[in-house]
Amino acid sequence: MKADPSAQLRLLDLQQLDSAADQLRHQRAHLPESAQIAELTVRRSDVLGRSRDQQIVVDDLTSAQEKADADVEQVRARRKRDQDRMDQGLIANPKDLERMQHELESLERRITTLEDEELEVMEDLEAAQTELTAMQTDLAETDERLAEVTAARDEKYADIDAELARVAGDRVPVVADVPAELLGLYDKLRASKAGVAASELRARQCGGCMISLDPAELAVIRAKADDEVVRCQECQRILVRTSESGL
Repeated sequence: MKADPSAQLRLLDLQQLDSAADQLRHQRAHLPESAQIAELTVRRSDVLGRSRDQQIVVDDLTSAQEKADADVEQVRARRKRDQDRMDQGLIANPKDLERMQHELESLERRITTLEDEELEVMEDLEAAQTELTAMQTDLAETDERLAEVTAARDEKYADIDAELARVAGDRVPVVADVPAELLGLYDKLRASKAGVAASELRARQCGGCMISLDPAELAVIRAKADDEVVRCQECQRILVRTSESGL
């Protein structure tokens, strides 16, 4: 393949721009903020799931407390009703009065038992609510941190995207100076050579694979016409000759 030496030199400019764009894209894909966002998102999902489960516990205990309160009030109301009847002298029969007294004692014991159960439920509810509040606080703090990190990442995205746009703009006139056949070879090699298709032959060394050429290879290159496109025998990248090549 033949190409004007000036067009071959432009390949070095093109390679520099493409390598810069590759580095920017790699930087964009591996921002530390992205890893933090992934970690925070997993944490948020875990805390949200646990808080939802805890809310069910709180709701169940709230219902249990309401039932316990109702049970206590129901027995208290019955005790008051019976006590009022006795106080008003509505029960004259001694046996009925004795039976009523026993029933009041039984109701007192029942109230004590229910109040103990009510207190236990209240303590469980308080503990469950405290745990739920802690989870909700954790969730709010995680959301706040997630928003901060996302904003920082997006700001870096914007800076990198602006730089990529600048590089893309600089690339347009460079590509225009490279013949289609040479550009096709360059693009093909970039796809198979980790993004590096053209390198400078500098101080008798390939800038792509960093291997020094032996005297025989240098002699072959030295004998080629200036417009002949040279390839590294080791890595097959395009070798661009300059005044620093050592030929």
